[in-house]
Amino acid sequence: MPHDDEPCRCFWADQASALYLDYHDREWGRPVADDRRLFEKICLEGFQAGLSWLTILRKRENFRAAFAGFELERVAAFGDRDVGRLLADAGIVRHRGKIESTINNARRALELAGEKGSLAAYFWSFEPAPASRPRKITEAALRALTNSPESVAISKDLKKRGWSFVGPTTVYAFMQAMGLVNDHVDDCWVRDAVEDERRAFARSGLDAGPGRAAG
Repeated sequence: MPHDDEPCRCFWADQASALYLDYHDREWGRPVADDRRLFEKICLEGFQAGLSWLTILRKRENFRAAFAGFELERVAAFGDRDVGRLLADAGIVRHRGKIESTINNARRALELAGEKGSLAAYFWSFEPAPASRPRKITEAALRALTNSPESVAISKDLKKRGWSFVGPTTVYAFMQAMGLVNDHVDDCWVRDAVEDERRAFARSGLDAGPGRAAG
C-alpha cells in the first residue's frame, strides 16, 4: 500500500530504503539483454540464498569491484589467489562455495555464449508464453509463485552444463528481475511501463551478440 502521497508499489518494496525503492522503480522487471548484466544477476541471486535481496543490493558495488565488473572473460580467469582475495573481502558475502561457483559459472557461461551466440539468446528463449502466466498478478499469486516450468527447465539445463547455485527458485527470481516475466502486481504504478518496455523489446528483436540492453 502507498504511504501518504507515495504511488502504489509491489508489497516487497521496502518503503524505508531509498535504494530498494529505486531498484524496484527503475530496474526490477525491465527487460535486459546485456550478457554482463545477466551474468551478474544470476550470480548475485546465488549469493542471496539465505539472505535478503536488500543485503545483496547494498553490497552490489562491492561485488562489482571484487568480481571485475562481472566481465565473463576476466572472472573465468580467476584462480586460487583470487578466491583467497575474495574470502578476505568484507564488502561481499564471503562464502567459499558461492565464490567458487561464480568463477566456475563464468567459464560455463563463456561456453554457453559460444554455443548460443549470447547468454541473452539462451535465457530469452525460455520466455514464458503469455497464456501460461497468471491472469492477475497479486501478492497472493506471487507468494505462491516461487518457480515456474521455465525456471525448472533452465535450472535443469544449466546444471547439466556444469553450473551451480542455479536452483529453480533462484532462476525464477532472476527471470523476474531481468524482465522475462512481468511480476509487478496489477496495481503497482510501474507495471504498465514495464509491460510497454517488454512489448518494445519483443518488437525490436534480440541481438544475438552481447552488449545490448533494454531498460
